[in-house]
Parts: sequence; structure tokens; C-alpha cells
Amino acid sequence: MFGNILIILFFLLIPAGVLWLCRRFPLLDKVGPVLILYILGILAGNLFHPPGMAQIQEILSSAMVPLAIPLMLFSCTFRRSGTRSQLLALIAGLVSVMAAVVAGFFLFGRDLDDGAKVGGMLTGVYTGGTINLASLQAMLGVPEETFILLNSFDMAVSFLYLTFLLSVGIRLFRRWLPVESLSDGGTAAGSSPEAAERPFRGLFTRQGLRDAGVLLGVDVLIIGVSAGLGLLAGDGAFMTVLILCLTTLGIAASFWKPLKRRKHGYDIGMYFIYVFSVVVASMADLRNLDAGGSLRLLGWLSFVIFGSLLLEILLAKLLKIDADTMTVSSVAYICSPPFVPMMAAAMKNRSVLAGGLAVGVVGYAAGNYLGFLMAQLLAVL
Repeated sequence: MFGNILIILFFLLIPAGVLWLCRRFPLLDKVGPVLILYILGILAGNLFHPPGMAQIQEILSSAMVPLAIPLMLFSCTFRRSGTRSQLLALIAGLVSVMAAVVAGFFLFGRDLDDGAKVGGMLTGVYTGGTINLASLQAMLGVPEETFILLNSFDMAVSFLYLTFLLSVGIRLFRRWLPVESLSDGGTAAGSSPEAAERPFRGLFTRQGLRDAGVLLGVDVLIIGVSAGLGLLAGDGAFMTVLILCLTTLGIAASFWKPLKRRKHGYDIGMYFIYVFSVVVASMADLRNLDAGGSLRLLGWLSFVIFGSLLLEILLAKLLKIDADTMTVSSVAYICSPPFVPMMAAAMKNRSVLAGGLAVGVVGYAAGNYLGFLMAQLLAVL
């Protein structure tokens, strides 16, 4: 029991320590708290394996993102000017993933057992998420061993993909693609530049705690309503409905002026994302990776992740999609919507949050259909 408490305290408090260090040391601030927490999570997850840790990881990782999404949306300012880029990024991402799956099939998949079905599963997981991967396994009758191997490789290569984005990818894309001003999304409504640099300043004053209490109360209410509607929709649609309702209700609440005037909502939500970052990184147990598994499967999966990213960059350049919208769209497809707030926090650009979540929700909804159709297409090629 005492050990579990220590694990929980580690996950909940380590972001505070990292934020303090980033404030004290400019070099760490340039690296960014998300990448630092990701590295610390990987180290913790592979060096320490106390009893009960897996259950704590599952609970915290499942709770943090639903808590964060409405809070981060409350203070967002939404602009019509971003709709075009978001729609184009949604289409470009879908096209990129599907094209990469087809190209990878000819390079890696033709000689695989159930190659067409694997292509369908890859389409589903990289337009939607793990829930689509599991659904398509059942729909297409793929052996359990293939599913386990695919899921293991996905965790490893997705970690490399995220590490690339967080370390150098964001900066590279901002050099190659258009960059929109962060003035509308970089700070909370009504906040000063000083508040943006010191986001938690004033939180523990009487007024700050009062604002936080109201924001968290509305947040919990939205989560309760969203989860209830998700349960009514059934297990297969729970995650899609949950994310959709959290996003919709969070956006609707952002137009309520008495709530929008409350400070620190985005900051508290971002702290939940920091906790999520270290927890989810600690779940990537490299000991469980089957290095002796199918190299063709690993090659195909890696080709889809990084090939679709490259193709989406080229399409973004052609269609004049801004760098951050392209990046968050790719993350929504490859890693699923729960990673969108983490990437928005790493980019320090909250204006892409709602669009990225919308892309992810569309991917969740379309993943099973696209995966099934892809399996049928590859079967005749």
C-alpha cells in the first residue's frame, strides 16, 4: 500500500520538479518539459517494476487526458481562419496513411501471412487507435500472435516517432512549412506575457484557488456527461463518443464569459498532460519487445509511420498547411487523440488543440471502415 502511494506521488509530483528545473535552467527550458518527462518516464518504467505499478499506470493514463481536454479548451480562442488548414490536414493525413500502407504492402507485405489483413489493421490503427486495431483483428480474423507482435512494434516505433517530433521535428517543420502567429493561441485570454512565462503564478492565492475550484467543477461535470453518453453508445464507440463530447462541450463552455474569465484552466490542464506524458512513457517496457519477431512486419509498420509523415509534410507544403496543424494532425492519426494535448503543450500552441482532437475523432470513427476496405483492396492487388 505504501509502495503504491509512493508510485502515485512520483507520477503526480515529478512534473512539478521538472517545471521548476526548466524555470531555473534555460537550457532545460529549450529542451522542453514534455521531452524531459518522456525520457524520465522511459527510464523509470524500464528500471523499476514494483508490484501494482501497471495498474496505477493504467488508471492515471486513462484519467489524465479526459481531465485535461475541457480545461485546455476553456481559454481557447477559436478562429474561422484555421478551418481550411484543419480540413486540409485531416484529408492529407488520411491520404498519407493509406498511401503509405499500400506502398508498404508491395515492399514488405506481399510475402507476409495474412498480409492484406495486416494492411487493414495498420490502416485502422494509424487513422484511429488501438481500439480500431483490436476491432479489426476480430473483424478480419487475424491470429492473436500477429496482433501482439504488431502492438509491441507499434509501441516501440511510435515512441521513436514521438521522440523525433519532440526533439527536432517541431523545429524542422516550422522551418519548412508556413508558421502562423501564436498570438491568438499562445496565451490565455486576458493574460499577460509575464503570466505566459510563469503560468502557475497566482494559482495558490485565494482568488486562484477559487477559480481553479470552479474550473475543475465544470470539468468534472463535462467528463461525467461525456462518459455517460459514451456508455450509452456501447463499448465499441465509447472512446469516440467520449473524446467527441469532451471536445464539443469544452468548446461550448469556452464561449461562456463567466467561465472564460477564470484563470489557470489551461495551466492546470497542461499539468495533467505533463503527468500523462511521464506515465505513458513509463508504460513502454522495452523488455517486452519481441526483437526476434517478423522483420517484414516491423519494416512495414515503420514505413507507414515515417512514410506517412514524410508524405504529409509534402502535401502540407503543396497545400500551404501550417507546420503546427500538420504536426498535430499526424500525431492524432499515428498516436490517437490522447496525445494531441501533449503535442500542443510541447509546441506551446493551444490554437491547434481543438482541430487536432477533431482530426483524431474522425480517425476513430473512420478507422474500422477504412481498415476493412483496405484489407479487401490489398487482397486483390
